[in-house]
Amino acid sequence: MVQAKVWVLAKHFDGFPKDSDFELKVEELPALKDGEVLVEAVFLSVDPYMRPFSRVRMNEGDVMIGTQVAKVIQSNNPKFPVGSHVVGRGGWRTHTVSDGTDLIPIMPEWPQDVSLSLALGGLGMPGLTAVYGIEEVLGLQKGETLLVNAAAGAVGSVVGQIARIKGCKVVGSAGSDAKVAFLKELGFDEAFNYKTVGSLEEALRKASPDGYDCLFENVGGSFTSVAIQQMKNFGRIAVCGSISTYNDTIPQTGPYPHLTMIFKQLKMEGFMQSRWEHKHPETQGRLLGWYKEGKLKCREHITKGFEKMPAAFMGLLRGENVGKAVVAV
Repeated sequence: MVQAKVWVLAKHFDGFPKDSDFELKVEELPALKDGEVLVEAVFLSVDPYMRPFSRVRMNEGDVMIGTQVAKVIQSNNPKFPVGSHVVGRGGWRTHTVSDGTDLIPIMPEWPQDVSLSLALGGLGMPGLTAVYGIEEVLGLQKGETLLVNAAAGAVGSVVGQIARIKGCKVVGSAGSDAKVAFLKELGFDEAFNYKTVGSLEEALRKASPDGYDCLFENVGGSFTSVAIQQMKNFGRIAVCGSISTYNDTIPQTGPYPHLTMIFKQLKMEGFMQSRWEHKHPETQGRLLGWYKEGKLKCREHITKGFEKMPAAFMGLLRGENVGKAVVAV
């Protein structure tokens, strides 16, 4: 009998998450039925979306949601041979019994010298999110200027690099000098620390005096209120996240963007990468191609130990990570 360690949501978050909101439990897993597999987590993802999704997609006592790279250790399903690796949606757990419907095999062309953890980062969901936000939502064109906030995170860092690949000017905002230095390493044209600039409005204007064609929005709140004033006419905004509001106990209010959107004739669209799931294999292939060519760099912030899942998640929400936050079991 195999035992699984699992982290459950003991109590819905009230404001910023705390240790007592999580509980580590042990489950006895059943023997495999025909068509089932047993997988063992190798890398687990912590992502900002887990904070708002926990409220609308989870009940107290549920296993924390999330994806993981796992190794097949027992199999009654020929599609998933023992020793193969998959990306699964088992959440925060060390072992999972699955019928295979929620498992995606690692692409066969995955290079042996590339860590499988990148299947949770720049070559996985965050990378897919970056591509679809740029291509499907923004329709970013060569020569345009893109602003991306939370630019040193898992999604933002890929957004900026893809925009550069497409021949665009890229301005990134991040929350520390180390993160700004990282953005410069990635080839961002302009980057600044929003926490230390005297005026966000002036920093944005200095970085791009002519304004912005596109905004890839990860932050929300007051940042958006300032940035939207500097959009060009017919500008486009892809709303991927709103991390500045996730832990609010009282919703933020105004100023409201409607008049600016009318006068500048702006387009704003929220999205999730799952809308284009049918394109994932082709898109992942392109991401891997850019990575192998050296055009896409993927920084990771790795925490070791399954018992540190809550700490890694809370660190992510504090902005402690540069690049993709991952837990290695």
